[in-house]
Amino acid sequence: MRNEMNSIPERECILAARGVAKAYRAGTREVHALRGVDLDIGAGELVMIMGPSGNGKTTLLNCLSGLDEIDAGTVTVDGDDLFAMSDAERTRHRAERMGFVFQSFNLIPVLSAAENVELPLLVTGVKPKLAREQAREMLARVGLADRAGHRPGELSGGEQQRVTVARALVAEPALIWADEPTGALDSRTAAEIVELLHEVHAAGQTLVVVTHDEGIGRSGQRLVQVRDGLVVADGDPSTAEEHLLDRVELAA
Repeated sequence: MRNEMNSIPERECILAARGVAKAYRAGTREVHALRGVDLDIGAGELVMIMGPSGNGKTTLLNCLSGLDEIDAGTVTVDGDDLFAMSDAERTRHRAERMGFVFQSFNLIPVLSAAENVELPLLVTGVKPKLAREQAREMLARVGLADRAGHRPGELSGGEQQRVTVARALVAEPALIWADEPTGALDSRTAAEIVELLHEVHAAGQTLVVVTHDEGIGRSGQRLVQVRDGLVVADGDPSTAEEHLLDRVELAA
């Protein structure tokens, strides 16, 4: 169900998904991960996505960002249909228009923090010297100016996640996706990363965050709840109590 308050004017809608379906197949068995999802994301929004484990949260993120193929429906970002593009075009579109923050960090262990952060710029053709300068500036923005030359194995979990945030931001993307960005962190470090994401949003960035943490889910502008591959509630987190999914399930 979709609340009327979340109908976003077309000129302000950065992402529009219509009828998105996705199934995974193993032999003769078919699991429907998404069952016809409609969702709009407005420019500058901070959207939290919650739901029980195995009910489609990460699949939704992967399909809306073009990381995974979809079986039906459409996804447009800034008016561009992701799945009308070739694989190469979609990869370039992601590099230019999206940033990603993952629970497992996904940093390249043999590269320094600065080298990891500059990768999205190099992919889009930025000259190496300029890419390195911008990477160092972004690391300074997330509080890691003095760690630019360190490899991931020499950084704490919180520092590694700050590097991934810097990497997600460095190309000035239209949209940042974060999948359980605090899942591998202790509570204190997780709180610091959440604060950083809120600072990024306050600076004008559009973020979509998948989380199992109710506190984080309620800290956004909007809470989208997913169950059985469907959006079952979508609205103001402060009024979501009657729809809020079972806390035990969310923590599973």
